[in-house]
Amino acid sequence: LPLLVYAVLYLSTNICLLIRGGILLAGMWEWGRLAGLRTPLTRIAYIAFIAGLFYLCHSAGLEAIAWPLLLAACAWWLCALVWLTRPQLCAAASHACTVVKLLAGAMVSVPAWAALVLVHGAGENGPQLVLVLLIMVWLADSGAYFAGRALGKNKLAPIISPGKTWEGVYGGLFASLLFAGVAGWLLSAALPWTAKFMLVTLVAMMFSVVGDLLVSLMKRQSGIKDSGSIIPGHGGIFDRIDSLVAAAPLFLSGYRWLGL
Repeated sequence: LPLLVYAVLYLSTNICLLIRGGILLAGMWEWGRLAGLRTPLTRIAYIAFIAGLFYLCHSAGLEAIAWPLLLAACAWWLCALVWLTRPQLCAAASHACTVVKLLAGAMVSVPAWAALVLVHGAGENGPQLVLVLLIMVWLADSGAYFAGRALGKNKLAPIISPGKTWEGVYGGLFASLLFAGVAGWLLSAALPWTAKFMLVTLVAMMFSVVGDLLVSLMKRQSGIKDSGSIIPGHGGIFDRIDSLVAAAPLFLSGYRWLGL
């Protein structure tokens, strides 16, 4: 954790661009497996494809394509929400379903990578905003866990993830909003700015739940418990970043739309 905080706050945006790209590419190795790619060669080819998309976006200028990319991400996560209401879609092990899931992986990874880079490079407060976003996602996950354990009765998505409850969602949102209020005030010392920041946080954290459930759906459809085993005791990369990849582009979209 100290190394992560140091990297976010003190490394340059260009270095962070490479680090986040590497983490997401490692996650795409896992995603390829969840999507149905069975051989290392096909998964390497998929990683190369995603890396090529990262390169094309960077070459075009992330700032120049920011809004089209963010709008595409918002549209994708709304589609993902619909997908979660119909978990039987793409459940079959077919070539068509594999293609759909591989394309979904591109929509998950590329906007998330671009959003994190753009937030980090957003002026002198950029690194602090990235750290705030990370903490809000962690608090949403932790708050959901503890509230769900203590108060959970109403299942959120029993077919996809039987352990998650609506009470957990509310607890996670409350924890992240509480932190957003404190962080917003420290960043601005202005009540209107803080209120807008909390609104952006609310939307981003709601969709962080969608990201979590989407990866759970992918794992359930593929019959895999963890996305990977690269992190001892925690599973794979996507077991750790499933909420963040959804929250990041929604956070940046709201942040810019409200003129913060």
